[in-house]
Amino acid sequence: MSAAIQLQDLDISYGPTKVVHGVSLAIAEGESFALVGESGSGKSTILRAISGLAPDWTGAISVQGKPRGHAPDREFAKTCQMVFQDPYGSLHPRKTVDDCLSEPLVVHGIGERDARVKAALAAVGLDQRFRFRYPHQLSGGQRQRVAIARALMLEPRILLLDEPTSALDVSVQAEILNLLKRLRRDQGLTYLLVTHNLPVVSFLCDRLAVMRHGRIVEIAPVEALRRGTLHDAYSRELYAASGGTVRIG
Repeated sequence: MSAAIQLQDLDISYGPTKVVHGVSLAIAEGESFALVGESGSGKSTILRAISGLAPDWTGAISVQGKPRGHAPDREFAKTCQMVFQDPYGSLHPRKTVDDCLSEPLVVHGIGERDARVKAALAAVGLDQRFRFRYPHQLSGGQRQRVAIARALMLEPRILLLDEPTSALDVSVQAEILNLLKRLRRDQGLTYLLVTHNLPVVSFLCDRLAVMRHGRIVEIAPVEALRRGTLHDAYSRELYAASGGTVRIG
């Protein structure tokens, strides 16, 4: 099985400060892979480097076999999209849902916009009455559904998910996780998820990498997380901090 995302000896810096050190990993096509760790461990920075939002890096990044450059590019957007933590912050407050979903199609010159917007809303479980509403007229869960729909407008094969449920009420988190699981299954998507929430990893992912101080300390199958058999001492600390359970609900 080919790698959807491959990182080799990846170092990432913000100014003079190196925040990610020598990260290497390969994520298979169709896999759901998590980067976990405490705040400041470097996991979100890796997503930003892959997406082109953190251009000061060395090493190698390849996405679907193509080397990744240091800046955003139009063709990459058709392959890989990012869903951010805060759906309200990632949606333009003065643009309707229709505007938000249509914009990627306009930028890339893609037709059949009306049909594509309707299909995208249906795919994320929103009916057509939401189409001409503004972000402030939506709940947090509805806004995140719109953000996911927008990420899927160009039919990418890969989604980078940066804490996609942490800004939502607990009652809504499970709905979004179920949506993401269904979309992955139905559309054959690859996920790279960043989270500190181990139950989310257990529910959504196949494998995980535990990060500490910008380095990967362990890569394990999700079964090791569910059984509580992670090897690294820091990984076991994270497991214990979760209460020794990784079940959703």
